[in-house]
Parts: sequence; structure tokens; C-alpha cells
Amino acid sequence: MKTLSITLIIAATLVLSACHKKKPKEFAGVDGDFVNSTPLGERFEGSNFFSETVARGKFSPVHFGYDSYVVSPEETSKVQSVAQSLKGSSSKVIIAGFTDERGTQEYNRGLGERRAQAVRQSLIDSGVNADLIQTVSFGSEMPADPASTEQAWALNRRAEFGVVK
Repeated sequence: MKTLSITLIIAATLVLSACHKKKPKEFAGVDGDFVNSTPLGERFEGSNFFSETVARGKFSPVHFGYDSYVVSPEETSKVQSVAQSLKGSSSKVIIAGFTDERGTQEYNRGLGERRAQAVRQSLIDSGVNADLIQTVSFGSEMPADPASTEQAWALNRRAEFGVVK
């Protein structure tokens, strides 16, 4: 009787563990060296967003809604302006994604990257060479406005452009 009970417990455990389904991973459009099937460009040797070899402030930042990485119709003209300047040029650009202070550091880094990638994809769709675009995320680490107000948070939800000299 004892052997039968142990056998039934083992069988039940095996059956129940076989029924467990793994949750599918959510795909954020980033897969290794590709974003939405577009290959990522090489990292620009010796250049980072805050180095002396990168000119920042040449273009207006693209701002985003709360918890969003969609380039809104109101911000599209900024991306188009950058695309017009870069099309046919060999200039390399670094897009830095930022968030406001709300959310965990890990979440904000990911959201900042998704924002930078969304702007990158908009530039590519507008005819800019994908090999000339690099992205980076700073999450909430470098706010444009350090205040904790709605107005400051709106300014901090952005993507900025840096042109490699």
C-alpha cells in the first residue's frame, strides 16, 4: 500500500509538471544585432555621447508621452529635420534615450533604449543610412530638469541627438 501511494504521488507530480506552460517572452523589437529586422550599426570607436568628439544640441530633442516610446505626430517634424540634414551625408549620429525619474532603474534604461530605437527607426524610414546611427540609453540618470514636477518630467522624457565630429 505504501509503495502504491508513493508511485501515485510521483505519477501525479510528473503529470502536473508536464502541464506547466512556459510564458512566451515579450518581443520588444530588439533582437541581438537587429531592431525590427534592421541591422544595428557598428559602435563608433572612440566616441560616446558625452565625448568632445560629439556635438550635442545641434538638433531639438524628441519628447515622448508618459511610459511611451512612440514618436508622436507632433514630434515627427523634429525627426524629419534631422533626417534631411543626415541624408546623403557621411555624418554619424548617436541617439540617446532618457526617461523621467518614475520607475525602476532597469525599467527606465529599457524604456530609454526603446525611445532611442524608435527615433533610429524613424530616421532609417526617412532614408538615413542605418550604419551611421548608434543608440544609447541613460534612463533617468541625466535629467534635463531635476525637479519632480509634471513639467520637468515631460522635459526628461526625450531622445537627444549627438553628431560625431
